[in-house]
Amino acid sequence: MTALFISRTDLVKNSFLDGNIDTDKFIQFIKIAQDIHIQNYLGTKLYKRIENDIINDTLTGDYLKLVTDYIQPMLIHYAMVDYLPFAAYQVKNGGVFKHNSENAETVNKNEVDFLIQKERDFAEYYTRRFVDYICFNNTKFPEYTDNQTPDVYPDKNVGSSNWVL
Repeated sequence: MTALFISRTDLVKNSFLDGNIDTDKFIQFIKIAQDIHIQNYLGTKLYKRIENDIINDTLTGDYLKLVTDYIQPMLIHYAMVDYLPFAAYQVKNGGVFKHNSENAETVNKNEVDFLIQKERDFAEYYTRRFVDYICFNNTKFPEYTDNQTPDVYPDKNVGSSNWVL
């Protein structure tokens, strides 16, 4: 069983997604962002602890604070980073289609790239807050430093995906 760390309501209330958007259009991007970005910064052990607490409805205390104050804001914006490149497209039996509304103007790639970068900036801001908090309070979360091979070890370098030569 998989537990999502945010709900549809969390994403819609805290992003610029329209409240009428079909959940099926973006729900998988919450899971993708959670697996790729959030697990990268939490590490496998802490990620699994939080996932199990959500599944068992036992998320309380410091772990609840960690999720609501730090992890959820990160996840909201990482989910948007992952969703936006696909937002205009649908895959159906007849192929891949680009949505075209008669009442709206389609944005160009540069505008979408701008939105993605803004969401990435937001996500990285919240991730830096998370890393600072977890490093200062790591004794409250022993799973953060308890990873073993082949676990994902927590990444403490925010925004370090850019290559510098």
